[in-house]
Formats: sequence, structure tokens, C-alpha cells
Amino acid sequence: MSRRRTLGTKKRIALLAGAAAVAGSGAFALAATSRAAQPEAPHTLSAGDSTACQGLATALGDNQGFIDGQRAHPDAQSAARIANREAVIEEIKRKQAASGCPVGESAQDPPAGPQAQNGGQTPGGGAQTGGERSAPPAQNGGTGSGTGSGSASGQQVCAGSTVTLSGEGGAPAASSDRFPAGTTLKVTNLDNAKSTTVKVTSVSGSCVLLNDAAFEQVREPGKFLIRHARIEKVG
Repeated sequence: MSRRRTLGTKKRIALLAGAAAVAGSGAFALAATSRAAQPEAPHTLSAGDSTACQGLATALGDNQGFIDGQRAHPDAQSAARIANREAVIEEIKRKQAASGCPVGESAQDPPAGPQAQNGGQTPGGGAQTGGERSAPPAQNGGTGSGTGSGSASGQQVCAGSTVTLSGEGGAPAASSDRFPAGTTLKVTNLDNAKSTTVKVTSVSGSCVLLNDAAFEQVREPGKFLIRHARIEKVG
């Protein structure tokens, strides 16, 4: 007579519980592996997250505002200026992407004074050919020291203005809505005492924008905006 082994009730319950535990641990391991395999979404900075994004957004907004002004009050050179600024905007967008900033985000500082939209003309229609509009009086004697490429001191202008880059290439230079081409300006970054002295070569929508080469001479690493600047007219 064959003998059958019969498992007791307690043994059957213990075996079932063990199998369920093993299956549960396997499911947990699969879920954990699945979560680990999913890459985290990259974090995109906003203009409020960093000085780099703020500066680039301000530069893009300034160039867009300049284009809008040229379209609203065109002259014989407006088409060329607009084409140049559109190329500059594309370069700024590339910088935004490289810095992890929202591409195309723009902002514009309040203008320090009336803006000349017609290639250096005053709102009254007179072209700036030999002089500039009245500037704020010099503060602290209009003198200052810096460690950049320029050492001259002159009349302080555009008090309270921040300074960012225009996005233009070439040798160190500046653009301005207040001063005509040929004007010499000294820009000092008061946060690191670096300064640069450059000539105005083009028109923009701000008191002064430095091109890429000039901005590199005075910037702080990783920043595209100078919050504490001294701007002086020296020639």
C-alpha cells in the first residue's frame, strides 16, 4: 500500500506566505529599476533664478525694443539695423540655451532717459551729430578708478543704470540711445572694480550696452548683468 504524505494546514499556509513575499520583493525591485531608468527632466532656469538669465533676458528685450522702435519710426538705415539686431537676438538665444535659461525669454529695464529710435535722433527730430542730450550731473566729482582697459575719468551719466551685453561681436565697443557714434564711455563694474573704456559705434535702446568683447573685460564669471555700474563720458 502506497503511503501519501499529507501536508498539514500550518505548513501549507507558511509555504504560501513565503511565495507571496518573494513575488512582492521582485515586483518592488522591478518598480525601483523602472524609476531609476527614467531620466529626470532637466531644470530650466528663469530670469529670476540667476544673474546670467536676467542679463540675457534684458539684452534680448533691449534688442527687441530697438527693433520695434525702428519699425515704428523707420529711416533709410532701419532695414540694416533691424537685420543686424535680429542676428544679435539669435546669438543671445544661443547663449540662453547654453546657460540653461528659457530660450526667447525677454525683459527690458526701464529706460534711463528718452530713447532715440531713429538712429540717434532726439524725440524732437533733431539728429545727434555733434553732441548729446543733457545727462545727469556728475556725482562724487565725476571721478573713479578702475582696473580694466581704461583709466580716464569724466562726467558720470546714466546714474542707476544696469549694464548688459548687446550680443554684437567685434573689437570692444558700445552702443547707446543717448550718445552718438564716436563718443567715448568708461564703464566700471563696481562689484569687482573692473572697467573698460570704449567708443560708441551703434545705436541701441539703452543708455549703454557693451558688445561681447567689452563685456568680457568687466563681467563677473557666470553673469550677464552688471547691477552696480558707473558710466562716465570721457570723450
